[in-house]
Amino acid sequence: MSNAGKPVTIVMIEDDAGHARLIEKNIRRAGVNNEIRGFSDGATALEYLLGEDGTGQVCARRQLLILLDLNLPDMSGLQILSSVKSNIHLRRSPVIVLTTTDDTREIQKCYDSGANAYVTKPLSYDGFSAAIRQLGLFLSVIQVPENA
Repeated sequence: MSNAGKPVTIVMIEDDAGHARLIEKNIRRAGVNNEIRGFSDGATALEYLLGEDGTGQVCARRQLLILLDLNLPDMSGLQILSSVKSNIHLRRSPVIVLTTTDDTREIQKCYDSGANAYVTKPLSYDGFSAAIRQLGLFLSVIQVPENA
């Protein structure tokens, strides 16, 4: 996955190590070989995205795609989504919410906050694997804009 020859970094924010391994494995099976930067908590992920100074300048002119779980140990994924979409250097980065929550109000909040897609993780292993493989196929063709 690239745009104008520039590689896209996948930022995966997922606190469940088993889910993170399964996500990466099935994205790779779909032929997506981009760098995947994994984070198990929101604070570390935001530090990577916003930098030590909190401005997001560190990610300017980079192409990122963010896979975001909503249920993190230290903060809500909605807080991360809001931080990304309100930052001038990050707001163009596609955010795909990938979570077990299928509450319609939560889904609407995510879209209202700027999520580009919302995928509910199936509870069964086979269903989860199949959903992630399909996500991997989607990622293999998606165009990701450069950040400002």
